[in-house]
Amino acid sequence: MEQAERLNNANGTTQKYMLASMGAGLIPIPIVDFVALTGIQLKLLHNLGQQYDVPFSKDMGKSIISSLLGGLIPVNAGKWAAGSLAKLIPIGGTAAGMVTTSVFGGASTYAIGKMFIQHFESGGTFLTFDPNKVREHFAAEFEKGKEEVKASQEQQATP
Repeated sequence: MEQAERLNNANGTTQKYMLASMGAGLIPIPIVDFVALTGIQLKLLHNLGQQYDVPFSKDMGKSIISSLLGGLIPVNAGKWAAGSLAKLIPIGGTAAGMVTTSVFGGASTYAIGKMFIQHFESGGTFLTFDPNKVREHFAAEFEKGKEEVKASQEQQATP
């Protein structure tokens, strides 16, 4: 497969999983939303690994995701956790929590996908990925991801 086609497929995969992650944020039950999001992000990494012929390990994937998201926090994950817990408050809290967790889920999945596309394109593997070296770039991709999520939400709201 040519590089342009592979890159196009990988970006499409990231977009698909970003949308799925946004959906996971709409799950009204705290913790269940987080479990669903983690599963979606692991599946994204597995799928991208397959596209780039890079062997995938579920344990390594979990470690990478938690390390990337751990670097993104305190502020953003704090908002996500508060949003998830807000779902326990009937009506208003549930709605606000669903919006917050949907944006966080979509943006973080977008950022993970973009980071790994770049890493795999440069010949990297899961074993050579160092989350500490990409924290600032990951944070920037997360911000782009929030814009992608908003654009996606607007696109879905427009008939």
